[in-house]
Amino acid sequence: MTIGSDKVFAGSVPELYDKFMVPLLFEPYAEDMAARLAGRTPKRVLEIAAGTGAVTRELAATLPVGSQLVATDLNQAMLDQAAARGTDRPVEWRQADAMKLPFADGEFDAVACQFGVMFLPDKAKGFSEALRVLRPGGVFVFNVWDRIEVNEFADEVTRAVGKLFPEDPPLFLKRTPHGYHDIATVERDLSMGGFTRKPAVHTLPARSRAKDARTPAVAYCQGTPMRNEITARDASRLEEATEAGAKAVEAKFGPGPVDGLIQAHVFVVVK
Repeated sequence: MTIGSDKVFAGSVPELYDKFMVPLLFEPYAEDMAARLAGRTPKRVLEIAAGTGAVTRELAATLPVGSQLVATDLNQAMLDQAAARGTDRPVEWRQADAMKLPFADGEFDAVACQFGVMFLPDKAKGFSEALRVLRPGGVFVFNVWDRIEVNEFADEVTRAVGKLFPEDPPLFLKRTPHGYHDIATVERDLSMGGFTRKPAVHTLPARSRAKDARTPAVAYCQGTPMRNEITARDASRLEEATEAGAKAVEAKFGPGPVDGLIQAHVFVVVK
């Protein structure tokens, strides 16, 4: 399993991601991000790594009337899922690589990215692209997950599935979504990308809730690239891995409803 597979959201993953991951993890942070941007009354907003549209839907509902919204993602399948859900206003959906954005310099008043910068192969380069397409005085708002130990469901599922493959544990969640949590490192990469102003950083805890212990296990094991890791080791053990994750969550939180801590860092930096 190569780290490159961490960026592959294909097959049934987009649908499962949207069904399980969005309500489990992304909605409270999407609301926070949309509120931060709407308060700045931007006229033209670019979203990168839009995924299945959790933030896109919030932005469409909260941005001032007349604001234009362009939502991009590297994976067309994720955008297709997002577009199928629909939004409160017209959105321009566009497949694009955040490392080489197909937009002119200074084209946007704001750039938003929810839990996507962790996937950039060269963080400083990706940040430099966000900087390039921002107008002077424009704002880049993004968030990253804190370390996996303070994101309880992800930690429990990772540990449980790892026990099934002790010689080569699937570590997608720890390596990528929760692997870029050091604030000083992010600030350094922003500086290397050309941002000269120090970002405002907000650490936001929230609660992740599900109807039962199996839901987080399905979300992580089948609705993220962790699925690719499991099936690469033994495709016949996907359900076994999911069940192991469910049992681990149940052992700590009960059969359900379950309620676990999630935590993220929000960065706001002005050009």
